[in-house]
This record gives sequence, C-alpha cells and structure tokens, in this order.
Amino acid sequence: MFTKVLIANRGEIAVRIMRACRELGILTVAVYSEADRSALHVRLADEAYLLGPAPARESYLRGDRIIELARQSGAGAIHPGYGFLAERDDFAVQVEEAGLAFIGPRPSAIAAMGDKATARATVAAAGVPVVPGTEGEGGLRDEEILAVAPSIGFPLLVKATAGGGGKGMREVNTPEELPGLLQAARREAESAFGDGNVYLEKLLTDARHIEFQILADTQGEVIHLGERECSLQRRHQKLLEESPSPFLDDELRQRMGEVACKAARAVDYVNAGTIEFLVDRERNFYFLEMNTRLQVEHPVTEMVTGVDIVKEQIRIARGRKLRYAQEDIRSNGWAIECRVNAEDAYNNFLPSTGKLTMITPPTGPGVRVDTGVYPGFEISPYYDSLISKLICWGETRGEAILRMRRALEEYRILGVKTNIPFHQSILDSTRFMAGQYDTRFVEERFSITEAEEGKPSHADIAAIMATLVAHRLGQQASQIVRRGERDTSNWKWVGRWERMHR
Repeated sequence: MFTKVLIANRGEIAVRIMRACRELGILTVAVYSEADRSALHVRLADEAYLLGPAPARESYLRGDRIIELARQSGAGAIHPGYGFLAERDDFAVQVEEAGLAFIGPRPSAIAAMGDKATARATVAAAGVPVVPGTEGEGGLRDEEILAVAPSIGFPLLVKATAGGGGKGMREVNTPEELPGLLQAARREAESAFGDGNVYLEKLLTDARHIEFQILADTQGEVIHLGERECSLQRRHQKLLEESPSPFLDDELRQRMGEVACKAARAVDYVNAGTIEFLVDRERNFYFLEMNTRLQVEHPVTEMVTGVDIVKEQIRIARGRKLRYAQEDIRSNGWAIECRVNAEDAYNNFLPSTGKLTMITPPTGPGVRVDTGVYPGFEISPYYDSLISKLICWGETRGEAILRMRRALEEYRILGVKTNIPFHQSILDSTRFMAGQYDTRFVEERFSITEAEEGKPSHADIAAIMATLVAHRLGQQASQIVRRGERDTSNWKWVGRWERMHR
C-alpha cells in the first residue's frame, strides 16, 4: 500500500492528480524541467525534483531518471498522467521491476492496446469491428506502407502506433502525397513518443468520433461510464467535448458500451482507459483505437456521472475492487468541455508564447476550471499550448451551452492570445446547437471569421471608444470652473475662522 506518488507529468494534469492524491491522504512528488521550475504543479507538490533541460526528450521522456527520483523520494507509485510516457509499456515494465506501482494498466495491455496497429488486430480477433487499414502487428517499413496504401484507398490517415492527441498523424489524399507525409508523421511521432512506427487507416468522411470511458479492477470487473462526443477537432486534435453525445440513442449507446467492455476484456485490461469509435451516418460503429491512460477530456464524464476517475485509478492500483457496478452508473445532465489553448484563432491557430499577465477564471454553479498556470507564468514553446480546461454542467444540453457561453465571456486571460473567441463562435453556431456536426466540421464547414460577420470588428469598437472619449473631453473643456473668492478651500477657511474666534 503506497502512501506517496510521483507524478511523471506537468501542467494541468499533474495538478489534477495531486489534488486527488491530497484528498486521499497521499503525499505527492513533482518532477520538472528547467522551463517548468516555477510551474504550478511544482509549487503544489510536497516534494519536487529537477529532471533536466527543457526539451521533453531530455526531461519528461527520461524514464530512467524518473524512476531514480521516485526511489530517491521514497515514492511507492508513479502516475504518468497523459502524453509523454503514459502509453509506453517498456516504462511500465521498468516501474514494476523497480518495485514501484504503476498507476495505469498492465504493461501487456499497454503493449496490446497502446500500439494502435496491435490493438486493431487484437480487437478484430475478438470480433470487434475495426476501420479498414493495415492489418497485423509490428512496425511497417516505408516500402511496405507505400505498397499496401492503394488497396486501402484514398483518402487515408498515417497514424503513429504509439501515443495519440493528433501527434504523428497525417491525412493523405493522393498517392503522390504519401512519401513526404509518411516521413513527417514518423518524425513527429519519434519526437513526441520516442517511437516512429506508423500504420495506415481508411479516412471515413462524415463520421462522428465517440469514445467510451472504461474502468476495470484487478478482480476482473469491467464497466463503462458512458460516452463522450469528441467530433469537434482540428488537425485531429480535439477542441471541444461533451457528454452524453447528441447523436446516440439509448439502444446504440448500450451496444457500443458492451463492445467497449468486450474490447477491454480481450486484453485483460486493468485501470482506466478509453475505447474510441468512429460512427458513420448509418450509425455503424468501428473500433478506432484504445487510449491506455487518462484522457484530457475525462472531466466531462466526471461531471455527469459523479465518479472521480483519478481517485478510482489510484484505488485500483492499490488492489481495491471497483466501488461501482454497471447498474450504478447513471448519467445526470449534460457537460461540455472547452480546451483553452495559447494560440491565435484568427491566424491559423499559431501558438502564442509569453508571460500570462492576468487571469480571471469564471466561477459559479456548474463551472469547473482545470489549469496548471497562474498570473506571471511563462507559456514556453517546448510543450503543449493547453492553458486550461473549462467544463460546464447543466441539467440539459441547452443549459450547458448557455452556461459555457457565460463562462467564456467571463474568462479573462492577458499576455498571450487564446482560442476563446473560437469556442464562442462554435457555441453560437446553429449546426453545433442542433448537434449536427462531424469530425470534418471545423476544417471544412466552419470559419471563425464568417461566424463573426455582422459583429462589430475590433477597429469599429476602437473607433466608437475613441469617439466617446473625445466627446467626454470636449464636454469637460467647455465647462468653465470659476475660481473661488478665497485663496483656499472652504474647509481650510472655516478651520482658520474657528481658531481665530476661540
């Protein structure tokens, strides 16, 4: 039974895990790079240790160094969060060999499901439908990929076998594009995950991206916590998530949940994970991949089910049985999450770096903000641009949308550009309000500039303000203030008069 946990991550997810540990009475250990020396997760931890230079390869991807610091600090377990080493089975093996608990799935499950190509083969053997693509296990050479691509058909996706989050992924529309995009995907995957292996997958158009949250304990109990709608994406990076999905009905939800649990049982899965599906217009669903880790968007599930997923992860890692059966899980209301990133929504979403001079987060009923920054913190170019996750809950989808609009309006961040205007435009979109969107909506059928047509521009607002200021100054200049007959104020004059007549 461990009483101290090292969090092998940074930013908002490290802060989120620390808060769960604190509520369970568990001490926390933070690790940080030179760029994160003053980060919030470092300040909140009971102990903190320097990993190395700013580049992730020299710090947060140094599994040997992280295990060494865990031993040095006396931590009994390591929580990897998401990204970095979270889906590296070799790291999980090293953690267990060091006599530490890994707060996540078994290495065998990470190997089977964390490697996307292997995961496809595994679930297909269990009878789960998969998106057409390169079948089989193991890494494919460039010449093998180029040879098999025409049989899959274009358009298709080149995807990293390790990791996720849109990294190491490229969309290929013609055979001529494939060689260059293949190399680009390999380079990005190698940089992000330390593994340059990729595979091919048919690109389904007009599809919805829907995922199911899984929890499984060491006693063999597997349950799902319902679905999350993750179709609003840009460059395969999720931007906004909601739960439940406005697309699913009860019958389809039940079938997909059962298949998700079946896929998890196929690899004897333990701890928290996510089964991702693509659902076409005819409501046929296909296994996409399994994320063998905590998801960025897990708070929307927590808001509608009341289950603290991070706490359950820790309890499962301690060998405890799940506190819930499938019939205990009830979805209450609706939750929406907006990822607030440091990027310029008006300039092709270019990353924005700099010091955060002011932050005023929204508050009120049904509003939650998960963040790892504070006023004065420096947004560096070395890591993901995520500033915070804004989650709003409502009794209905309409109430959740209205509450999110209000919260985004209240949110004030100065020092860097953010994508808050983008989220505001999405929430005002009639297609979004009607739930009529898919994975191609943002890139093909939505434009923030078009969405804001008819609204006053920044130049118009500046001109109006300048006119008001000039009018006010003119009014003040036209007022003649006559000087008093006395050389001082009436208060001083009365004081002098009183002293003279005492």
